[in-house]
Amino acid sequence: MTPGLDATWVDQLMDDLFPLCRSITGNGNRATLARVGKEIDLTVHEVPTGTPVLDWLVPNEWNLNRGRLWGPDGDLVADTDNCNLHVVGYSHAVKGELSLSQIANHLHSNPDMPWSVPYRTAYYAQTWGFCLPYDDHASLLPGMYTVDLDATLEPGALTYGELVVPGTSDREVLVSTHICHPSMANDNLTGIAAAVALARWALSAQRHLTYRFVFIPGTIGSITWLARNRDVVPRIAHGLVLTGLGDPGPLTYKRSRRGDTGTDRVLARVLADRGGQVIDWYPYGYDERQYCSLGFDLPIGRLSRTMHGTYPQYHTSADDLSFVSAERVLAAVDVATEALELFDERRPLTNTAPEGEPQLGRRGLFAKIGGTIGNASKESTYLWLLSLADGDTDVVDVAARAGLPADEVALAAARLRDAGLLAQG
Repeated sequence: MTPGLDATWVDQLMDDLFPLCRSITGNGNRATLARVGKEIDLTVHEVPTGTPVLDWLVPNEWNLNRGRLWGPDGDLVADTDNCNLHVVGYSHAVKGELSLSQIANHLHSNPDMPWSVPYRTAYYAQTWGFCLPYDDHASLLPGMYTVDLDATLEPGALTYGELVVPGTSDREVLVSTHICHPSMANDNLTGIAAAVALARWALSAQRHLTYRFVFIPGTIGSITWLARNRDVVPRIAHGLVLTGLGDPGPLTYKRSRRGDTGTDRVLARVLADRGGQVIDWYPYGYDERQYCSLGFDLPIGRLSRTMHGTYPQYHTSADDLSFVSAERVLAAVDVATEALELFDERRPLTNTAPEGEPQLGRRGLFAKIGGTIGNASKESTYLWLLSLADGDTDVVDVAARAGLPADEVALAAARLRDAGLLAQG
């Protein structure tokens, strides 16, 4: 773990980000990137409304100032100063007196979580709405309601942040996380915190691969990034989408569309060692579906915990800071860091003394006294590497073939390289 990145750091970052009203565009995203920029040196990109991006256009920019709804008795029914999920994302401005029947189709609630405020959006529809706890919604009385939804929807820009950490190679690892969800912790302040932690790890030492971190609004953000970075796409060797890393579920890796990329093999090996799980590709979810679309088909999978849409708190105000754990976020960062380290190690290994078994003892790699079993595991790892280092095999292949922890194989490979017995392409 990078020094200074402890549970207190994670909690503070998420505490600072939680109140911000984010969407696919707008000042909440700018404020989010400004806060992230205090941790890492982000480049912020502004892509104007109307810009063609693949089959889409960058939409108008939306900013919510405040949304309030009063009942016939003058009681405040909803107020975004209390919870910014109360307004449907991308609602246009509305002000006036309307009857309950007139606003009925503009009210949203979730009977499965009756005390929580649901998260709803209308990015590409001209409409407006309020979200209420189901219990409050069900108790609304006939009469006139006062609506004051103060928002702007006009030409502006889509904003995203990016950090590139150059390595000795121009081959890249893309780490992507979405920033568009307002005041929900697991989805996706945990992904933002994990991406920042990984970026600080990448910055802490010289790496072989180049690492690119993108903080984008979901769907339209990855589509925009792909449209603007066609020259980068061929250099992407590995990648991860990070989201939902703080809930109590097990760490879960979703394979890329191809299912057998180097990224898939690394994560399968790491999670086998760490007790996580791997699931197959399916064409829904988060931004992995854009990166893995047929025209790009990148080796990018998703690291998360419980599947989106399968836990009650998902897309509700119950996905708050009490639902997530900084320790679980850091455990995910630990796994992702090991994966990134193995991405760096995924270069073909060649045994430089392939005729017979080299004398490891005189190089300090075998115990001075033979016949004992205490060093058998370490010595066996050296022998597995020397046996399989045929110029086409890397440390992850060796770990999978030998059934050994990948990080131990990587460490043993480094010692053999130092001893002049392995070369790495």
